[in-house]
Amino acid sequence: MQRWRGLEDIPQDWGRSVVTIGSYDGVHRGHQLIIGRAVARARELGVPAVVVTFDPHPSEVVRPGSHPPLLAPHHRRAELMAELGVDALLILPFTTEFSKLSPADFVVKVLVDKLHARVVVEGPNFRFGHKAAGNVDFLTELGATYDYEVDVVDLYVSGAAGGGEPFSSTLTRRLVAEGDVTGAAEILGRPHRVEGIVVRGAQRGRELGFPTANVETLPHTAVPADGVYAGWLHVEGEAMPAAISVGTNPTFDGTERTVEAYAIDRVGLDLYGLHVAVEFLAFVRGMVKFDSIETLLVAMADDVKRSRELVEAAEA
Repeated sequence: MQRWRGLEDIPQDWGRSVVTIGSYDGVHRGHQLIIGRAVARARELGVPAVVVTFDPHPSEVVRPGSHPPLLAPHHRRAELMAELGVDALLILPFTTEFSKLSPADFVVKVLVDKLHARVVVEGPNFRFGHKAAGNVDFLTELGATYDYEVDVVDLYVSGAAGGGEPFSSTLTRRLVAEGDVTGAAEILGRPHRVEGIVVRGAQRGRELGFPTANVETLPHTAVPADGVYAGWLHVEGEAMPAAISVGTNPTFDGTERTVEAYAIDRVGLDLYGLHVAVEFLAFVRGMVKFDSIETLLVAMADDVKRSRELVEAAEA
């Protein structure tokens, strides 16, 4: 998959294409319907499928300080889109100047002049341009002038997650924040993951016999609620069953919120400085301040046992 950062990265000889535009944070099952339709239309027409997205998130530019917690960084979204068959990803730097483009100017500068759109695939509530003034009706109206078709996909799938609410990035973020990683996984179609560099912490886990990878998560990451979770620690292509702790280590009166993963049944791992990913399979228990190290150790042993059982059941 080709990856472009800005309009100037698009090859000058780029021909017609099928395009879809959006933040696509998480590339959840609703997003997958839209992107999948774009890829299918592109294959039918024998042209490439292009996803257009933005960095930073538009809300951070329009309303500074309102950046939502991110379900996936751009490189992870690119991996997921490539798996869906996308041929090119265009990340547009979202600046104050860019935010002032009228819907018509956006269509001409991006869809017509650069991507030569043959079909534009979007959800029914798609908005674009200055003050989000453009919608699918306006996009369709301009299509008659600029020779492209608009294909509107109903992305409102729903399930048990969130009590039956339609799947969305907003709902997924809420479930993650509540610690409902099972519900979040239903929407995403896979476990929620966080990424970052393994850094040195207080090393208490090592002293207690449960050495953990202390993951310094990427900025704006959607981190689950404080508690213990079962899941996986991904290191250099290997997925290791893990017991994961999120919180401030209240037994030791900690104040800094951390994500720590203990790779079950693995010894001698040296992960400092490595970029890793932590995937959350299931909530095990809430964060507790224990009265003694002894009671903490008993709980940690039980956490590992339950996490091992949950991962083994998921992998069976």
